[in-house]
Amino acid sequence: MKLELSRVIQGRSRLGVLKGLGRTGQDSMEVPGCLLYTHFGTVPHLTQDTLHSLSNLPPVTQVTLSNIAEHQEVLEEFKDGFRKFAGLHDTLLYCSLHDPAAPCPTGYTTNKTVSVWGSGGRIELTVAKFMALQKTVQPDWYQSMADGETWQNNTSRKRVRKSVDRTLTHLDECLVVHQNSQELDGVEVFGVVEGGDILEERVRSARETAKRPVAGFCLDGLQTGSMDQTLRTQLIAAVTKELPEDKPRLLQGVGTA
Repeated sequence: MKLELSRVIQGRSRLGVLKGLGRTGQDSMEVPGCLLYTHFGTVPHLTQDTLHSLSNLPPVTQVTLSNIAEHQEVLEEFKDGFRKFAGLHDTLLYCSLHDPAAPCPTGYTTNKTVSVWGSGGRIELTVAKFMALQKTVQPDWYQSMADGETWQNNTSRKRVRKSVDRTLTHLDECLVVHQNSQELDGVEVFGVVEGGDILEERVRSARETAKRPVAGFCLDGLQTGSMDQTLRTQLIAAVTKELPEDKPRLLQGVGTA
């Protein structure tokens, strides 16, 4: 995965093409761009026939572990990955941890686990279970496991710092498993930048994540409605200064409240 820029405005707004996507490296997408949102592999309010009749769809489809985790055994028995299971043909697959359009309860993260919420309730994920799910889903790239429970305005500095530390630890552990998994050969990992609304922690998270061998960065907790717009803009500007120019940045939940 490589980002080729054709224009940069004020050091922030970037125009270009993200090349080398997918396991074959033959796909690409323009940036800025967007993902095709799905709920368990289905685009809300559209049948498969209607979806396939549309032109100029985003080349990358987003699926979430919060929808998929409770069906792990079924997918493992199916063996051919979530793309084929859901009938998502001719698309790249990005797997995120949570559904950006659904609220996620807080208070269920530990040093060793994160929780996702499916139709049957809470599912606790260790790094081992998280990575086993990625092997089952078989995405083209995925968001690393992260403690993203610090986007609320009243989160303490101590809790935010712990979130950044946990997320970096999770990333390191995920990368070890990833690099030793033949099933994930050709799959890319996006590191997650946390830090809540505290500038110093956002910068620290971005700086440390950029030191890891990741393909891109997911700027978490900055979805629409999460904080004051001016502060949000300041945090994004500070974070992007710490990230390499040739790697993509992903902001989830834009347009959701």
